[in-house]
Amino acid sequence: MKEQTLAIHAGYEKDAQGTMVVPIYQTTAYEFRDTTHAANLFKLKELGNIYTRLMNPTTDVFEKRFTSLEKGVAGVGTASGMSAIFYAIANVAESGDNIIVAKQVYGGTSTLTTHTIKRFGIESRYFDVNNPLEIEELIDNRTKLILFESITNPSIDVADFNAITEIANSHNILTCVDNTVATPIYCKPLTLGCDLVVHSASKYTTGQGLAIGGIIVERENLVDKIKNNPRYYHFNEPDESYHGLIYSDLSLPLFTLRVRLALLRDLGATPSPFNSWLYIQGLETLPLRMKQHSSSALAIAKFLEAHPKVKKVNYPGLKSNKNYKLAQKYFPKGQSGLLSFEVSSLEEAQKIADSTEIFSLVVNIGDSKSIITHPASTTHQQLSAKELIEAGVPAGLIRLSIGLEDTDDLIEDLKKALG
Repeated sequence: MKEQTLAIHAGYEKDAQGTMVVPIYQTTAYEFRDTTHAANLFKLKELGNIYTRLMNPTTDVFEKRFTSLEKGVAGVGTASGMSAIFYAIANVAESGDNIIVAKQVYGGTSTLTTHTIKRFGIESRYFDVNNPLEIEELIDNRTKLILFESITNPSIDVADFNAITEIANSHNILTCVDNTVATPIYCKPLTLGCDLVVHSASKYTTGQGLAIGGIIVERENLVDKIKNNPRYYHFNEPDESYHGLIYSDLSLPLFTLRVRLALLRDLGATPSPFNSWLYIQGLETLPLRMKQHSSSALAIAKFLEAHPKVKKVNYPGLKSNKNYKLAQKYFPKGQSGLLSFEVSSLEEAQKIADSTEIFSLVVNIGDSKSIITHPASTTHQQLSAKELIEAGVPAGLIRLSIGLEDTDDLIEDLKKALG
C-alpha cells in the first residue's frame, strides 16, 4: 500500500463490532484466561496484553501505523518526545559510556544530553552536523550512539545521512535520528541506513497541539548489528531482571522490545490510550497536511528572503540555501513547515515576535495554527552566547512553524510585523 493509504489503514483490523474508528481501550489492566495464560505472557511464551504501562490495544495501532510509515519493523510509544530520546539513550548506554550528538539539536535534547544524562555518568560529545567528519575523532570503545536530527530545529540544517551512517557502521555504532520536523512523509531515515528513529508525536503527528507523546522505531534486521557486538553486551547476555532472557537470541525486534520490557516497565513514561487515539487521528491526514505546510513554508521563505530587514533565511527548499542539494537528495518531495530567519538583533527579533496577529507566540511546532518563537530567549535560553552560535541559534533568529492558514494572510501578517 502507498503512504496515504497506510496512514489511514495500517495496524488496525476491525474488532467484532466492525468499528470503523479505532476504539479507545481506556484501561489499566487485562484479565487473563487462567494462571497458565498469565505466566506464559510474562515468560514471553505467548504475546498479549499484560498492563497498559507495557502495552495497550489502542497504542498498538498507533505504533504499528507509525512504524509502517517509517518503513521500520517495530515501534514503541512513549509519553513524550523527550522520553523517546531518553529511552533510546538509556537502552544502550550506562555509566562510563558516551554518546555523540549533533550541536544543532532542539533545546530540550541539548539540556538532556549536556546536563541530565551527565548525572547518570553518560558523557555527550558534540559534532557539527555540517561537518560529519568530526564524528570520527570523537569515537572510542565506549561510544554507544550517534544522535542527530534529519532537519535540525531551529537552525534548519539537513543531515548528510550517508556520511554519518558510513562512519557509524565502520565502528558498529547505532545511529538514532530525530525525524520530528521532516516527518515520515518527507524523510524515512531507516531506508537511508539509520538504525533508529525517534519522534515527538506532539508535533506534526497530532497536527493540532492536542497531546504530548513520542515514539521510537527500529529498522529491520537491527539484530545483525547488535548480536555479538561488544558495545552492546547487555543485549547478548542474560537479563537477570527478566528470567535470564537474552534479547539477541529472540526472533522479535530486540531494541524496542527491551525498551518495552525494561524501560517502560521500570520508568513508566507510557502514552495514555486516549493520546494514542489522538495520534492515530492525526496520522490519517498527515500526508495531506504536510503538503500544505511545506508549500506555504516555501512561499513564506521566498518572501522573507526578499525582505530588506531579513539578514538570512534558513529553509532547505530555497535554491540559495546551503542545504538545498542535500534536501533534494534526501527529501525532494518537500522540506516540511519549519523555517527560521535572522534579523539584526535580539531586540528586533523580539519586537517582530510580539507584533504578529495570526502567528501565535508559542514554543511548539507542527500545529495547524502558525507559530512564532524566539529560540535564544526560550527553547535555547540555557546555552551560552558561544553555544548559541555553534547550535545555529544567533540572538536575532526567529523560528516559524507554518500552519494551515491561507498563505497570503500569513505573509501579510509577517509584512506588518517586520514594518
